[in-house]
Amino acid sequence: MKYTSKRCRLLLALSALAILAISACDQSERTRIGVIPKAVAHVFWKSVHAGAIAAGREAGIDIEWKGPPTETDFSRQIEIVDSMINARVDGIVLAPTEATALSTVVERANKQGIPVTIFDSAINTDKYVSFVATNNYDAGVLAARQLAKLLDSESQVIVVKMVPGSASTTQREKGFEETLTREFPGIQVLAEQYCMADRARALAVSENMLTAHPNVDGVFASAEPATIGAAKALRSRGLDGKVKLVGFDFSVTIEKDLRDGIIDALIVQDPFNIGYEAVKTIIAKIGGRTPEKRIDSPATVVTLDNLADPTIDELVHPDLDKYLP
Repeated sequence: MKYTSKRCRLLLALSALAILAISACDQSERTRIGVIPKAVAHVFWKSVHAGAIAAGREAGIDIEWKGPPTETDFSRQIEIVDSMINARVDGIVLAPTEATALSTVVERANKQGIPVTIFDSAINTDKYVSFVATNNYDAGVLAARQLAKLLDSESQVIVVKMVPGSASTTQREKGFEETLTREFPGIQVLAEQYCMADRARALAVSENMLTAHPNVDGVFASAEPATIGAAKALRSRGLDGKVKLVGFDFSVTIEKDLRDGIIDALIVQDPFNIGYEAVKTIIAKIGGRTPEKRIDSPATVVTLDNLADPTIDELVHPDLDKYLP
C-alpha cells in the first residue's frame, strides 16, 4: 500500500512538471513583436500603442511596448532596440527619433533575421520591411493652405519647429514653407525656432519670436508640444483671435485651446491606424507574405466647425481604455 501511495505521488509530481513544461513551451512559442515609439508620454504615442495592441489581439501575439522618456533621447532608443534584438523578439516596429543614428541597429536586426517596420518617421537605410506613416510633406502642404485661408495675401508668420533630424516633422515644415513660397508668395516666414519636443521650450521660443516680431499674423506649429506651447504664448499675450494658429496633432489640452479659439485649425494624423498597420506588416512578414514597402496614413484638417462630425470625433477621441492598461 505504501509503495502504491509513493508511486501515485511520484506520478502526480511528474504530471505537474509535464504540465509546467508544456505551458512554458506554449508561452515561449507565442510571437512577440517589440514596438518602440519616439517617446511614451504624448497622447499621439498612446494612440499608436492602442493600435498596436489591437493588431496584436487580432493575431494572438504579444506586443512589447517600450520607448525613451523624450523624443530627443536617441541613445536610449538605440539601447531599447538593442535589448529587443538580444531578447530575440520575432519582429520590431520602430519610430526612429533620428534618421541616421538609428540606422545601424535596424541593419543589425536585419542581419540577425529580425524583421523591422519603420513608422511615423523615416530612416536612412532600406533594411526594413515597410514604412507606415502620415505623408508628412503633404500634411505640411495642408497646413500652409489652411493658414493661408485665414490670412490676408500679404501676411507675416512664424514657425515653431520640432527637433533637428526628425524626418517626420522636417517633412511637415518643408511642405509648409515650400507651399507658402510656391502658392502664397505674399505670406512671409519671419522666424522659426526648434522647441526640442518640449512644451515649456515651445512656449519660450514662441514668446521670443512674438517679442521680436510683434506684428506677426500667423503661427504654424509642427507637432503636439509645439502646438501647446505656441497656444499658451498667444493666450498669455491676449492674441487669441488676432494671431491665427494652425497646429499639429490632438490632445485634451489642444482640444480646449481649439474650443476656446486660441487654435484655429489642426492637422491631425491617425496614430491608432499607424500603430495597427505597422504591427500588421510584421505579422504579414512573419507569415511569409510581403507587405507594401510604403503605407501612407491620411492627415485630416480639424476645426471647431467639423469637430462634432462623427468621423472626426472617432479620429480624435479613440477608445484608449479599451486597449491600454
